[in-house]
Amino acid sequence: MAKKDSAKKKPAAKRKPAAKPKPKLKAEPKLKAKPKAGRALKLAVPATLVTPMAAPAAPAESAVVLDRLWGVVMSRREADPTTSHSARLLSRGTAKVAQKFGEEAVECLIEAVAGNRSALIAESADVLYHLLVMWVNAGVRTEEVWAELARREGVSGIVEKAGRVQRLAIRLGMRTRKIP
Repeated sequence: MAKKDSAKKKPAAKRKPAAKPKPKLKAEPKLKAKPKAGRALKLAVPATLVTPMAAPAAPAESAVVLDRLWGVVMSRREADPTTSHSARLLSRGTAKVAQKFGEEAVECLIEAVAGNRSALIAESADVLYHLLVMWVNAGVRTEEVWAELARREGVSGIVEKAGRVQRLAIRLGMRTRKIP
């Protein structure tokens, strides 16, 4: 056969470069091969999943709203349980308050696993509300929790947890420094 196709091709300078295939992102980071003795596992996390911290939100959209909500729940402790959801929860006792918080936390987890962002946001708000109800029930003030968070700020979670475990072991009279 004659080369009739070669005469019809565009010159190399005018051809468009082939489009590069976009890399597919994995839903979950993959573990690298089993580590050798004494080496830690490393996660391969796509750069697109690592985002810089956002600037602090405006006061109306920040954690200040939690202090206000805590104040509302506190004010409802003595309210009529037929007119206030917070009063109804608090009147049912610690076990019911904790159960409701647990239910909301599970619903939040389900939405997170399902990848339903808008439902996760709504369920997260429910979890925070019920956490505040639990704090009010237990006599915990928001500033106590904020102080604990501030104390932990800048401390590695691994180091902080190790210190908690060691303090617990000492309190229980255990003679070990091993981290479970």
